[in-house]
Amino acid sequence: MSLLSSFTKKSKLNATIKQTAQARKSEGSTADGLFKAAYQGYADILLDDPLRAETLYNWGFALLHQAQTKTGDEAAKLFQDAIDRFAFCQLINPDYLGAAINSGVAYMDYARLKKAMPHDRLYELAKQQFERANAIQAATASYNLACIYGLRGDKEACLKALESSRSRATLPDVADILSDPDMAGVKEQEWFLAFIEVLSKKPEPEVEEKKIDPTASKWRVVERKVDVEDDEPEPEAAEEVAVEAAATEEEAK
Repeated sequence: MSLLSSFTKKSKLNATIKQTAQARKSEGSTADGLFKAAYQGYADILLDDPLRAETLYNWGFALLHQAQTKTGDEAAKLFQDAIDRFAFCQLINPDYLGAAINSGVAYMDYARLKKAMPHDRLYELAKQQFERANAIQAATASYNLACIYGLRGDKEACLKALESSRSRATLPDVADILSDPDMAGVKEQEWFLAFIEVLSKKPEPEVEEKKIDPTASKWRVVERKVDVEDDEPEPEAAEEVAVEAAATEEEAK
């Protein structure tokens, strides 16, 4: 593929991503029309193009967000379509972090739609995707795993995942954790409350120790601002300073 062709398709991809963003802000038939046009744009870009992995990811991302606005069979189909796009993306680029994380999110949302039990296959598939994401970049999906373990009531695994997320600074805010429905089954347990208590404590402010340069003159508390050309005093000024210093020394005696 020529450089010009690649540049053209990259521009079209960016335009299609913007169209997806417009669809997310719209409602009803307008949103559906924009999503449909975006899907066609993604499909066109996929034809013999090195950007196919990025295109598939963003296509799946659009489908996931549209699915979250729907219910019933319509939502189920969109979730499955999103999962399929993320799967194709990962076939092309196994290390595509966003595809792994959002594939897991799609599986979880699909499981909620179906009111599946925590040990259902859909949750297990979500767990596998989050583990894959962590293998690509440590702890990026640890909180997502904690949510699954929280739903299952698995104390040790949930706490371990939470601590992993905290250690890598990927943990949501305390308020978001407490309001997360996936944590509803564990948020009253002592170990969870203890974890939240630690998070809620504000760290003591660090007092920076003032370092003194032993080679510096003790009298030089505030440095005089000088111009670039004022590095050395004029001979007359230097003489005046010497006289003043001598007078001060005589008074001190």
